[in-house]
Amino acid sequence: MSKSILLVSIGQPHHHGIKPKPHPSPTTSLRSPFSTALQLLHSEDPSLPGGHIPVHFVLKDGSVVDALGRDGEVALRLAQRYDVPMEGACEASLACTTCHCYVEEEKYFDMLPEALEDEEDLLDKAPFLDMTSRLGCQIILTEELGGIRLRLPRATANFYVDGHVPQPH
Repeated sequence: MSKSILLVSIGQPHHHGIKPKPHPSPTTSLRSPFSTALQLLHSEDPSLPGGHIPVHFVLKDGSVVDALGRDGEVALRLAQRYDVPMEGACEASLACTTCHCYVEEEKYFDMLPEALEDEEDLLDKAPFLDMTSRLGCQIILTEELGGIRLRLPRATANFYVDGHVPQPH
């Protein structure tokens, strides 16, 4: 269901003769009425230029994927743009641990905002939890995080029975 249809269905009717509110800009932060997770639309707009913030994803086999993120982009979405196998089974709704990763350098880990209780509760369920574990859907890139290295764990737990791996849209 598209967002505009969803907005109409939750009580924001369109009145003839009144222009609907413009769609928020791609960098606008929104709160969904159905979730407490912050939704950032910035990384979802393919018309935006590529990024300039260097992020290094260390894969399970030790190889490194160098990516360029956008200010305000969620690390999970950046990984998906670069075909890094950071799953995100719950589509960044803070309901699983399949985007679990490790922040390799302590200086970068310390720059991140503290994990909220919901993230900490989920991380407690993640296989191979470490002191620098975070969920990729909760790491929001900033200029200061340029050069961050995010290492994928050797395994994640996907609770979908059919092995569903969502694609970003």
